[in-house]
Amino acid sequence: MALGAVGSLGIACLGGMGVAQALPGESVRDVEAWIQAHPTLQPAPGETLRVRKENTAAQRFTYEASMWAPGRLTSRTTWGQIRSESITLFDVVNGINQDRMEESLRVVYGLDIFQDYSRGAIVYRYPQAVADSRVRSQLTPLQLARQGELRLGDRYGYWLEIVNNPDGTAYNGSITVFLKDDIDKVESELRQ
Repeated sequence: MALGAVGSLGIACLGGMGVAQALPGESVRDVEAWIQAHPTLQPAPGETLRVRKENTAAQRFTYEASMWAPGRLTSRTTWGQIRSESITLFDVVNGINQDRMEESLRVVYGLDIFQDYSRGAIVYRYPQAVADSRVRSQLTPLQLARQGELRLGDRYGYWLEIVNNPDGTAYNGSITVFLKDDIDKVESELRQ
């Protein structure tokens, strides 16, 4: 696959494919079959739940399905069932922004999931303004650079995150679709 359609990285148009066939809550086997048949993901031989594409070291696309909820690993999982799926873009050439991440979600999952995301309620947005200079000085550069939001749609939870460079540009972003049951866990971890 040429890495060209969505802002020069990672995702070609889906053509006739409008609705995702495998999402969190589905079996590993169903998601693997969907990935193999997906005209945009086009996994290489041997790629099953993780697909990686790159033009150069400066442009990468990764799709990954997991049996774990996003965030810290816990013992809570249902073996054989996908709990979360993530799209990660890294692009030094064109940069990353929220519109680009949202377009990637639409291209991979189709209009129904994109609309669920768009209509979803924002549960948490970060970084929060920190007025106390002592607290702000204790934050790491990575904590200050991370910008994101957690949404709860009718069907799924969504976590979008972009990491900004000191000059305000961003080269790295991800969007994760996950089971609604995990929204409290993800929110709690983000707030910490």
